[in-house]
Amino acid sequence: MHTTGRTPGPRDLGGAWILKRAVILILDGVGVGALPDADKYDDLGSNTLQNTATAVGGLHLPQLERLGLGNIIDIPGVSEVSVPLGCYGKMKELSAGKDTTTGHWEIAGVPVLHPFPTYPEGFPKDLIDRFEEEIGIGTLGNYPASGTQIIQELGEEHICTKRPIVYTSGDSVFQIAAHEEVIPPKELYEICLVARRLLVGEHGVARVIARPFIGDGTRGFTRTEGRKDFSLPPPHPTMLDVLSSAGYPVCGVGKIPDIFAGQGITERLPAHSNQEVMTQTITWLKEAEAGLIWANCVDFDMLYGHRNDPWGFAKALEEVDIRIPELLGQLRKDDLCFITADHGCDPTTPSTDHSREYVPLLVYGPSGGPGVHLGIRHTFADIAATISEFFGLEPRFAAQSFLKSVMGGASYENR
Repeated sequence: MHTTGRTPGPRDLGGAWILKRAVILILDGVGVGALPDADKYDDLGSNTLQNTATAVGGLHLPQLERLGLGNIIDIPGVSEVSVPLGCYGKMKELSAGKDTTTGHWEIAGVPVLHPFPTYPEGFPKDLIDRFEEEIGIGTLGNYPASGTQIIQELGEEHICTKRPIVYTSGDSVFQIAAHEEVIPPKELYEICLVARRLLVGEHGVARVIARPFIGDGTRGFTRTEGRKDFSLPPPHPTMLDVLSSAGYPVCGVGKIPDIFAGQGITERLPAHSNQEVMTQTITWLKEAEAGLIWANCVDFDMLYGHRNDPWGFAKALEEVDIRIPELLGQLRKDDLCFITADHGCDPTTPSTDHSREYVPLLVYGPSGGPGVHLGIRHTFADIAATISEFFGLEPRFAAQSFLKSVMGGASYENR
C-alpha cells in the first residue's frame, strides 16, 4: 500500500477515527445544456451530452443510466429510470467564465466572480516583449488557435528558429508549445514559470500551460503526455484546504493538483488518460482509510471536445461507463461518490472552445437514499458545502449542502 501523505484522519469527540471517504469524479467538459446567460459567451444551443448523443445516433451508458443520468435531461440512448440508483440533478455555474479553473475552484467552494482575462486578439506586444527578454529568445504565434493545429502550422518554423510557440484560446490561458528535441520538457517548464511570474495583476491568466510535442513536417506533429499546467493559487481557502487542515488526506489525480497550484493537496497520483484516471482512483479506494480523492477524466475535453469529434467523445463516455461498477464497488457503506463536470465542451458546434453549460450531478453512497431529485443547484459550490458537512466540518462556503437529501431520501425542492 502506498501511503504518501496519508493519515487516518482527525478524531471525533469520542476518540474514534472518522473513517469517511468521498470521491469527486469530473467528466471534463460533459455539459448538459446552455446556461441562461450562454448568449454572452456565444454558446446558445450548446448541450454537450445531448448533442453528442444525437450526432452519433444515441449513447450506450447503462451504468450512468442506472445512477440517474437520463433523469437529468433527455439524452438519446440513455433512458429515464423510475428509481435511479443514485441521486441526480444539475448545477448552474455562478462564476464568470466557462473554463477549467473557474469550474474546479467553484466546486471547491470558491466561485470566481470576476472573469480571468482572455486575449481574443493575442497578447499585448509589451507583454510578449517582456517575456521574450526574460527567456532570451523570440516567440512564434501569439494568436488564438487549436493546439493541435498551431503545431502543424508553425512546427517546422519552430524547429528552424528554436522559438517557442505562444498561443491562447477562448479560455484564460497562455499556452507554450515546443518540440521535445528543440526545447526539452524540463526547459519548457522553466519557460512557463517565467510566464507565470509575469502573468499577474491585469494579465493574471488562470493557467500557463506547457504543450510539448514531437514529430516532423513530413509525418506531422503530435502532442505528448508532458503537458503541465501552472495555475494561479485560489484567492481563498478551498474545501481542499479545509479538509487537509483538519487532518484528512486529500488526493488529486491527474491535473487536479495543478489546477489548485498544489494548495490543499496532500497526495498526487499521475494520470494522463481517462483509463489511467479510473485505475488510480479505484486503486486509492482499495487502500485509503479516509479522506477525499478528486479525479479529472480529461480525454472528453482535451481529445474530442476541442477537436469537434462527437464520435470520439461518445466512445470515451462509453469506456468510462464500463468502469463505473468497478469504482462504485470499492465504496464502503459510509462513502459518497460525486460524478459531475466543470463546464461544457460541445463537439457538435463550430466553436472548439469550452461552452457555458449546466453540468450533471450524480451522487451515490451505499447508505444513501436512491432516486432523490436534487433539483437545479444554484452553484457548483454546493458540492463543497455537502462534503464539508459530510466530514463533520464547520460550514465555510456560501452554498447549500444537500447531504440530508442524499442520506435521508427525501425529495429536494428547487431553490
